[in-house]
Amino acid sequence: MTWNKTLVTAIAALSIWGSAGAAVDQINGAGATFPYPVYSKWAQAYQQATGIRLNYQAIGSGGGIKQIENKTVDFGASDAPLKKDELDKYGLLQFPMVMGGVVPVVHVQGIEPGKLRLNGDTLAKIYAGKITNWNDPAIQKLNPDMDLPDADITVVHRSDGSGTTWNFTSYLSKVSDMWANGPGHAKALSWPTGVGGKGNQGVASYVDRIKNSIGYVEYAYALQNKMTYVSLKNKAGKFVQPTAANFQAAAANADWANAPGFYVVLTDQPGNKSWPITAATYILMYKKPRNPQTAQAVLKFFDWAYENGDQMADKLDYVPMPDSAVKLVRDKWHSQIKGDDGQPIWPAKQ
Repeated sequence: MTWNKTLVTAIAALSIWGSAGAAVDQINGAGATFPYPVYSKWAQAYQQATGIRLNYQAIGSGGGIKQIENKTVDFGASDAPLKKDELDKYGLLQFPMVMGGVVPVVHVQGIEPGKLRLNGDTLAKIYAGKITNWNDPAIQKLNPDMDLPDADITVVHRSDGSGTTWNFTSYLSKVSDMWANGPGHAKALSWPTGVGGKGNQGVASYVDRIKNSIGYVEYAYALQNKMTYVSLKNKAGKFVQPTAANFQAAAANADWANAPGFYVVLTDQPGNKSWPITAATYILMYKKPRNPQTAQAVLKFFDWAYENGDQMADKLDYVPMPDSAVKLVRDKWHSQIKGDDGQPIWPAKQ
């Protein structure tokens, strides 16, 4: 299934606290493609529950950050968390919504999902253009019983500013000095080799069409498109599969309470089961929104998702936020997002 770029839900109105006026019947957001599958499910269910329409443009984290900074959307979405100084510069609040995994995917005849083994050094060399053939000795050494083809590797990467790329290159920079000192860690970078696809869906489409290719996508895209994902060697030296349990094992190290601006990076975490490219995805909102009533409606949606969205997230192999973290987020909503009168727009102890 190919995911569309816009969530479309429909109808009616939702009563919210605050000043009188017409109820908000649509909220608008833009940004990360990483969480699009789960945001889509939540939006459909939220429509049925409340009638509120969500218009979400999955344009990549870089685009989402630009749109919220330019005040053209009600919220931005990014898989690359902003540090506190950048949040303060624009008067933004950042909070995590859900966690998941970035997975390398391949299109090589005869290889089944989860069977091909790679480690960080080999993956970095493939993306750096230093390993160019599937039967390279480095890949063969990791897969001694696999009949790998004598075929050139086509590397597929993101063409847009991407939080998925930010997390992928965070991992490569941690496990490879060559990568850290070369292409580096960023939402967008100068790739040494390969072809670029826009969004997770664009990379998935390229890998699906191009034989002997390799790409990286959020795990839900791999599942929905029946893609062949790889097994990765983690920091503990174990080859692990991308599963919700292994994303959770990596996420268990997250210290949300002591992270300024909820800035947490979950790549290359310790633990025998930890998937090494685990990531959280974030929402960005203004602390002093232009339209407090609309901001309330946005918070209502995300509050509903925290309360009712875990099962939908589980089915797509995302990791819901722990209750302790959700409480911290709601406390921030109350203490930091305020209307023109300086009063909180979100009630305490929700």
